[in-house]
Amino acid sequence: MLTINDLKTQNLLLFEAISGSKAYGLSLPTSDTDIKGVFVLPQDIFYGLNYIPQVNDRNNDQVYYELGRFVELLYKNNPNILELLNTPKDCILYEHPLFKQLDAALFLSKQCKDTFAGYAMSQIKKARGLNKKIMNPMEKQRKGVLDFCYVQYKQGAIGVQDWLNEHSLIQERCGLVNIPHMKDLYGLYYDFDNQYNFQGIIKPKTVDTILLSSIPKEVRQLAVLYFNKDGYKKYCKDYKQYWEWVNNRNDSRYANTIAHGKNYDAKNIMHTFRLLDMAEEILSTGEIQVHRPNRAELLEIRKGTFEYEVLMKKAEVKVKKIEQLYQHSTLPSKPDKIQIEKILVTIRKAFYHAYSCS
Repeated sequence: MLTINDLKTQNLLLFEAISGSKAYGLSLPTSDTDIKGVFVLPQDIFYGLNYIPQVNDRNNDQVYYELGRFVELLYKNNPNILELLNTPKDCILYEHPLFKQLDAALFLSKQCKDTFAGYAMSQIKKARGLNKKIMNPMEKQRKGVLDFCYVQYKQGAIGVQDWLNEHSLIQERCGLVNIPHMKDLYGLYYDFDNQYNFQGIIKPKTVDTILLSSIPKEVRQLAVLYFNKDGYKKYCKDYKQYWEWVNNRNDSRYANTIAHGKNYDAKNIMHTFRLLDMAEEILSTGEIQVHRPNRAELLEIRKGTFEYEVLMKKAEVKVKKIEQLYQHSTLPSKPDKIQIEKILVTIRKAFYHAYSCS
């Protein structure tokens, strides 16, 4: 298994650069230094069965892509990989002469609408989900089936537990039967003398739905019960997602969000706008600019200066403009795969020839 140290000591590197916030010009004193690079596998490994597409450290602060994988992702207009290819000169740590054959103009295409702007929109969707979670926290105590059961009462309905309490009844002595042709509606009966062995409405901690009973003909129906089954299913799904988010969230990022008094992840939204800006630039100019000229504006977003609703409206305007630019862009629909493959083969052959002669 190759390590990052192996890539350097065996002279397998084609390219190495500082990436992330420092390359974007958006770093803060607390920002980490991310390193990315490109390497070429030794011939025996490349020709064998154990192709290695990527080498990274434990925290993914340093990531190196094998040449074939790197070019494949370039062809697909992957944002991170296109940014790496277009790293600002002051962030480049090492560049092999062969690497210069990978010209950005070979790869930029109209696909960037989906890869840059499409990814940005997925992050906006994620931000909306975070907004919903922050604005609508869920109690740790999980609701049960009874919380979604209602009994017809006067001109409306009340929760079944309230109805039971009002009549000094217990759910364990209740019996339910389906009402034909009426979805999620049940006749509710009660065993006052504890002689019919009704199933109750639920069995706590064993069954996640209501129970049905066999009701003798002589027992009088006491009420009509409605089980909001769809509401209960949605609640269970939302509850699971919310507490998974709580357990897995980055607490320092979350604390920073709350400290700013905002209901969104400000850093994530900053990068969302960065990607939208870059998609707009690529489609209009045919060039990619990694170091952001609007650093001040983006950092204001990161500081949480803007209200969530304002940012969402700005993002919608940008997406509409990107759609228009896409329609009129002179970029190809996809890069020229045949030309790219030729360059890839040329670089690999030249590297192996030089490597074998060294």
